Amino acid sequence: MIRILLLCNLFLWFQLTAGCAQNSNKEKHTSTNVERSDKVEKSDAEWKKLLTEEEYHVMRQQGTERAFTGKYWDYKKKGVYHCAACDLELFDSQTKYKSGTGWPSFWQPIGSETVEEEEDMSLGISRTEVHCARCGGHLGHVFNDGPKPTGLRYCINSVSLQFKAKE
Repeated sequence: MIRILLLCNLFLWFQLTAGCAQNSNKEKHTSTNVERSDKVEKSDAEWKKLLTEEEYHVMRQQGTERAFTGKYWDYKKKGVYHCAACDLELFDSQTKYKSGTGWPSFWQPIGSETVEEEEDMSLGISRTEVHCARCGGHLGHVFNDGPKPTGLRYCINSVSLQFKAKE
């Protein structure tokens, strides 16, 4: 069991460092155009009441779910992925692809106004963190090792998403 955990941690570290090395010279790929009146602002206490413990940890404290454990990493239904905190449409299933990282991966958000980016130095290396543009919830990270046409990999925590099937 310890060997498996060590291998999983080694795999995760490899994925993070490989993406980060490629990501260090990355430009910003999105801009934030969500109207100020559309922003969702709540206190920590309000977020704790609204979100599950895991959602709060990931979305408000910049946590990460373990690879290959989230409900959407291998999900194949057609529809739209929304922010779990504020219901903003973030990613269409048509842009989802199998990255092999253990998290849902997309090559672009629904619109440039749906996500915002920020430098993340929490592991001592430069990564680009992705937030919901409406509520500021942590979604995951974006790397420039994805498929065409954008070359991007939005590596997103399942717990930050809510899927809604297309009718």
